[in-house]
Amino acid sequence: MDTVLAGLPHASRIAVVRLRSLGDCVLTTPALQILKRARPDARVAVIVEDRFRAVFEGNPDIDEILPPEPAALRRWRPALCLNLHGGTRSAWLTALSGARWRAGFAHFRHGYVYNVKIPRAQQILGVERKVHTAEHLASAIFHLGAPMREIPRAKLFPPEPRSTAPLAVLHPFAATPEKTWPAPSFLAVAEHLKSAGLDPVFIGAAQDDFTPFRSYRTVQDAPLPEIKEVLASASLFIGNDSGPAHMAAAFGLPVVVVFSASDPEIWGPWRTASEVLRAPASPAQVIEALGRLKGVPA
Repeated sequence: MDTVLAGLPHASRIAVVRLRSLGDCVLTTPALQILKRARPDARVAVIVEDRFRAVFEGNPDIDEILPPEPAALRRWRPALCLNLHGGTRSAWLTALSGARWRAGFAHFRHGYVYNVKIPRAQQILGVERKVHTAEHLASAIFHLGAPMREIPRAKLFPPEPRSTAPLAVLHPFAATPEKTWPAPSFLAVAEHLKSAGLDPVFIGAAQDDFTPFRSYRTVQDAPLPEIKEVLASASLFIGNDSGPAHMAAAFGLPVVVVFSASDPEIWGPWRTASEVLRAPASPAQVIEALGRLKGVPA
């Protein structure tokens, strides 16, 4: 029986809807690589909000990056529209895409939109454990007909790195207070890294309070291309469970992440040297983890 991918005409256009969320966007890139390898003749567009566009810029697996507007999507004329986002807005975009095949996970709301309903990742992968988000997203491509293969690391493509100093990037912020490791703990780790000859750099958003970190170099409210550039120049990453941790993993950095509310089996660093610690972790535990990963003296 032909699969959806096998049944698409040569040089068909495929639209992948992934509207937002930094970590989710980063973890979509392994699925896109699998898709492009399965159908290298196809032209692939990602539908994403402008603030996350830079996640996909420069990626050779993507031919077009489109805004989440029905008119732009219809002009693309996809034969297949794959919704990896879920939710009402992405469902309506899929419905209005004009695509012959409209695919989404069976558990998504507004299931009537999809004429290809994708089952649970566990069923596709033949496992009954928790699956990582990267596995969940990639499973959709396998269901559509891509040959089963190892799911690769996420990929980001920055401008040319400028720094030649050994950078240690720290991201001491998170979306919610319960996911945030205390500022004094980050400072203790930064001081240790500095004494080990590394240059600590704190990154964060416009609304984040950098007051505790003002004695160090900070990168606040920088556009995503600049954050990519900083991470591409770095030697290691320490942070909370948040989008920049997934970006660091995509660059293959050694990563230490302190988890609180989230499940690291689902949201842990994907396919990079990493250590996951559970809050309340101590600075000494993080420093020991860095020593195991990067050889930073304890």
